[in-house]
Amino acid sequence: MLVVDASAPDPTRDSGSLRMHSLLELLREEGWRIDFFADDGAAAPADTKRLADIGVALRNENIVRWLRSEGRELHTVLLSRAPIADQYQALVRKLAPTARIVFDTVDLHFLREKRGADLMQSPALRRHADATLRRELSLIRASDLCLVVSSEEQRILAELAPRSRVELLSNIHRVHGRNADYEERRDLLFVGGFSHPPNLDAMKWFIAEVLPIVRERIPDVSLHIVGELTPQASAELQGTGVRLHGRVENLDPYMDGCRLSVAPLRFGAGVKGKVNMAMSYGLPVVLTPVAAEGMHLTDGEEALIAESPEDFAAAILRVYREPALWSRLSDAGLRNIQQHFSVDVARRQVQRLFAH
Repeated sequence: MLVVDASAPDPTRDSGSLRMHSLLELLREEGWRIDFFADDGAAAPADTKRLADIGVALRNENIVRWLRSEGRELHTVLLSRAPIADQYQALVRKLAPTARIVFDTVDLHFLREKRGADLMQSPALRRHADATLRRELSLIRASDLCLVVSSEEQRILAELAPRSRVELLSNIHRVHGRNADYEERRDLLFVGGFSHPPNLDAMKWFIAEVLPIVRERIPDVSLHIVGELTPQASAELQGTGVRLHGRVENLDPYMDGCRLSVAPLRFGAGVKGKVNMAMSYGLPVVLTPVAAEGMHLTDGEEALIAESPEDFAAAILRVYREPALWSRLSDAGLRNIQQHFSVDVARRQVQRLFAH
């Protein structure tokens, strides 16, 4: 199998990298020999070692020459994300004519862009989203198998590309478990990289509209923001009670030390790794309907779902102040990950979709 992605996966960097690294591990367990190309050509020695440790060969040579030499031996080519599939799909068909092409969407870009355009009420962004839709549908129809991460996206593509094979392979998370109880925790947590526009929009909205309401009732509460910061994010996410940590190598102190995770996304697509990650530690989550999409969540059972600033703040205050509710959401979140996003669930899907 050949796998091509935008960059070498680093599980500490973003949700997509964590999913890709876990997927590669599962494929190796099933006996696949895997060569990996990072399109950005920026793989560091640590990236090479990380992949080598799970038995994946990171190739640094020219991919066209490599395909001319090895393409006819390939059984499957997995192209991750629309820009990569757009760039390499035709080339793979030519140089690896017998290989099955799998297009792993990671999320449907057109859906994220359309929701952002609707939120911003921008005709220009809507036109861009329409162009992305046409391009992604073309890639899906030209693939042998398309992977999506949410049942909602699978439903959408059943209508838009009914003749294409679209299968669900969602996020993959280890169940870390709860390592601290309610009384040992304090503060709020948001995890996300800020090169991703929905994350910056979410935090700007939250800091401006929601956090002041929460701090009126709990003056000493802080919001911890963890994730790779851009200069724009560093400048725009300043505020009373806001603590910017940037990217960290170990999330455990935050997952085990904060009392509540927030996911106030106003647009986006796919499923949200930040929500999965919090629940895998037993950390309760308050989130918007957009962030809850495809997550198998019911408001009041596995999480609290709210949309307006007032409702979002009220939900935070409820969970923050009620130990019994906190514990119930914590337990239900752990069950959610085990039932829908665990390694065991993903392994069964990989065995079904990638049988030799």
